[in-house]
Amino acid sequence: MLLVIFILNAVVLLILLSALADPDHYHFSSSELGGDFEFMDDANMCIAIAISVLMILICAMATYGAYKQRAAWIIPFFCYQIFDFALNTLVAVTVLVYPNSIQEYIRQLPPDFPYKDDIMSVNPTCLVLIILLFISIILAFKGYLISCVWNCYRYINGRNSSDVLVYVTSNDTTVLLPPYDDATVNSATKEPPPPYVSA
Repeated sequence: MLLVIFILNAVVLLILLSALADPDHYHFSSSELGGDFEFMDDANMCIAIAISVLMILICAMATYGAYKQRAAWIIPFFCYQIFDFALNTLVAVTVLVYPNSIQEYIRQLPPDFPYKDDIMSVNPTCLVLIILLFISIILAFKGYLISCVWNCYRYINGRNSSDVLVYVTSNDTTVLLPPYDDATVNSATKEPPPPYVSA
C-alpha cells in the first residue's frame, strides 16, 4: 500500500515538474475544458507539487518506521489515512444529502467528456445508489487499511516496550507475555511433575 502511494505521488510529481518546466506543452485553454477557468496556474501547480512532496515524505517515513521498528514514524501516515477517510465520508454524506449535486456536476463537465450523455440518461436515484455503493466499497477498503496501519503501530509499540511482550492474535485480542527472565526464574523454582506410574 505504501509503495503504491509512493509511486503514484512520484509519478504525479514528475508530471507536475515537467509541466512547470514546459508550461506551453501542458497548458489547456478554457475552450478545451469547456469552462471559464484556468486549469492549472502557477500557484495551483506549486501547491500540487508541495502536496506530492509531502506525501512522498510521509510514505517514506512510514516505511522507515515499519522497517526500523519505530512507531512514532508511522503516526503521520496514520493521520493522513484518517484525514482521507474523513474527506471520503463527507463526500458520501454530501451525495446522500444533496443527490441533485451529482447531476449538476455532470452537467458542468466538458461537452466531449466520455460517456457524459450516457451518465446523464441514467435515472438520478439509480445514479445516486451506484455512487453511494462505490463510495461505500472505497470507505470499507480504506477502513481496512487504517486498521492494518493501526495494528502495525500497536505491534511495534508493544514490541519496543521493555516490560512485556505483546502478541496480537488474529481475532484482535492482545495477550501479554511475561518477560523472559521472569518466566525462566519461575519455571526453575517449580517442582517437577510426579513420576509416571503404570497401572
